[in-house]
Amino acid sequence: MKTGAHSKDVTEHPHDDKTRLYLCTVCNKRFKTTKCLNNHKRTHTKPFVCTVCEKRFSKSRGLNEHKRLHIGGNLYSCIQCKKQFTIERHLREHMNVHSDKYKCAECGKCFMHNRALVEHKRIHSGEKPYECSTCKKQFRTSSSLVVHSRVHSGEKPYECHLCKKAFSMSGNLHTHMRVHTGDKPYKCSLCNKCFIDSGNLQSHKRHVHSNRRPYDCPFCGKLFKANVHLKYHVYTHTGAKPYSCRYCLERFTWEVQLKKHMLKSHNEGTWLDCNICQKKFTTSSQLKEHLLRHQGAKSYSCSECQKCFCRISELKDHLLVHSNYKQFCCGLCGKYFKRKRCVVRHFKRCSRKLGF
Repeated sequence: MKTGAHSKDVTEHPHDDKTRLYLCTVCNKRFKTTKCLNNHKRTHTKPFVCTVCEKRFSKSRGLNEHKRLHIGGNLYSCIQCKKQFTIERHLREHMNVHSDKYKCAECGKCFMHNRALVEHKRIHSGEKPYECSTCKKQFRTSSSLVVHSRVHSGEKPYECHLCKKAFSMSGNLHTHMRVHTGDKPYKCSLCNKCFIDSGNLQSHKRHVHSNRRPYDCPFCGKLFKANVHLKYHVYTHTGAKPYSCRYCLERFTWEVQLKKHMLKSHNEGTWLDCNICQKKFTTSSQLKEHLLRHQGAKSYSCSECQKCFCRISELKDHLLVHSNYKQFCCGLCGKYFKRKRCVVRHFKRCSRKLGF
């Protein structure tokens, strides 16, 4: 049943849920009243814009609280970790992290809210009550399921109003906006380099300030600094193709391959053109690296011999010349090599020699 002015955005499902009748057509979240639904819909549009940094908010209250940062308003500071807040209520909620009010009995981690604690406990119990109806993958939280479902639908409801780039998660849009505002709140304590999000900071510390590689490939012995890198590497051995096209059901190993396929075969998305040679690219990082070659810029320098390179991957490969570190292992004889191409070439000879 659809009613009045809300007929395009609200769907009633009395048989599915007797208390939450109103469905958001963007993220499928349900609400008890149309007022709650309309308030929620603002999270997808965020009509209130800061005139100083262009950050967007779903409510005028959020914008007013944010403005205090620009006018030097009073900030409420946590006496334990020095984190600052623009309103006192947020500080009170944050203080729960330093108390035992919402503490996990298994690992001792503390949370601001009971809901967060309940969801966290499922990590220890292994409970995953939310299942994807398409691929049957299970999740600990309903929000994780909603975000995952966009992998199958291709839906990206959160769009940057400046460059029109779209995202499947509001948090990714929030982080992306820092590209336009120049805000880099996360600073490396070792080299003072700043980043737009904590993930990039942690990745920087692993790759630049640490040589530890605790994750090893069970197929070829290659070592990795992050588990996610190992996960993607294993795809090359198993042939897994987790990214599927919703139009022709063709599958791909990497997300960038799916994106390129959507552009070429189904004309979905936007090509990024080089303004010098008109060559087309699917990602901004590829275009940026390509432009450096036109400019003759070599931004990555070897600290050992001062040789310069256009791409960081070229520098990483070159650094092996100055290192004795061998991360690739032959699965037949156990011999180690510096480069992947060397172990591949050796493996072919080794397998013939041993009669495989």
